[in-house]
Amino acid sequence: MTKQLQYPTFIARNYDIFGGLDVDKKSMAVTFRDHGMMRKSFRLPYSASQLLSYTRKHFPGQRVAFVYEAGPTGFGLHDELTAASHDCLVVSPSMVPTVQRKRVKTNRLDSLKLAEGLRGGQLRGIHVPAPSYRELRHLVQLRDTQVGQLRASKCRIKSLLLYEGIPFPTANGKWSAQALRELEALPCNATVRFKLDQLIDALQFHFQSAAKVQKQIRYFCQNDPELHRCISFLVSLPGVGTITATHALARLGDWRQIKDVRQIAGFLGLVSSEHSTGDKENRGEITRIGDSRLRNKLIQCAWTAIRKDPELRAFYRRIYERQPKKVAARKAIVAVARKLTARMYAVLKEQRPFVIRADSSIAPLTAEETGGPRERLDAAQNEQP
Repeated sequence: MTKQLQYPTFIARNYDIFGGLDVDKKSMAVTFRDHGMMRKSFRLPYSASQLLSYTRKHFPGQRVAFVYEAGPTGFGLHDELTAASHDCLVVSPSMVPTVQRKRVKTNRLDSLKLAEGLRGGQLRGIHVPAPSYRELRHLVQLRDTQVGQLRASKCRIKSLLLYEGIPFPTANGKWSAQALRELEALPCNATVRFKLDQLIDALQFHFQSAAKVQKQIRYFCQNDPELHRCISFLVSLPGVGTITATHALARLGDWRQIKDVRQIAGFLGLVSSEHSTGDKENRGEITRIGDSRLRNKLIQCAWTAIRKDPELRAFYRRIYERQPKKVAARKAIVAVARKLTARMYAVLKEQRPFVIRADSSIAPLTAEETGGPRERLDAAQNEQP
């Protein structure tokens, strides 16, 4: 189960009426409960204004709280309800208590379940990001989409060349401007030439789009004082670049709502799975739940960090030497990624940049200790689109 960044438990006694909302893109099922037997269930168009109008008419002067599940409708409903001075909890669907073997499921029953869960104090809300963090998240998601399309275009071109028995034009396989010019001049039949030209056009489009989005992200962060300050602290960490820093802020949101570093590690799936019973404690691989893209970026950053930071290099070596050789490099770099996560939280909490403590006595890592060729370290942090 993904560990959500959460608010404290909702205190039901502070409210008179509890509204459960089961929302879809066109309408919402609404159920109101009070502390007694009152229950009102009905359906409304997806409109905060109509919901507020009904609330003012039927519950004047009463303290009304609402709850709905996080989903594709986002946080717009939450914003409008809170702007009208009503508290609104947004909950993760996985955190809503369910009844085993329930044979009937309807939107009305789902809204009733939410209203009763809110009344009983059983629900915990996820953190609703501030508008600036939501805008940054949109931009980061768009960049990830464009980079994915760019990577797919490169694979399609290489697959076509492989199928036709045409070698890639450059010896090192890198996608340079010279490689594109050579691709455009490759001798081949008219049909393959047409397909290759279309794939090259798509490649150039996605490259330009990714660069344009990255420029917009940079502009957006530079014009937001809080984001600009937080990014400057994060990039002071060895191995962390601008792209990883912006991705971390976009996914984690306001760092002030994070309780401790273990909460971030759980959110990213960097904590060990556990299967314990009685006196036996068994810990396995990391859970790998949560944001896989950010987790992978942090592991890439960890490979660069152990090259730049002697303290992390010594920490990596200590973990490596305690593990079976087959899994030593993998377990050690995950431990470094967790430590890097702790440092990220620390620089944000303390609002100051990180300073590397130099120690020339710690020797560089060997190829055997990194579990692969030395070039793996040098290419670990690919911070370009």
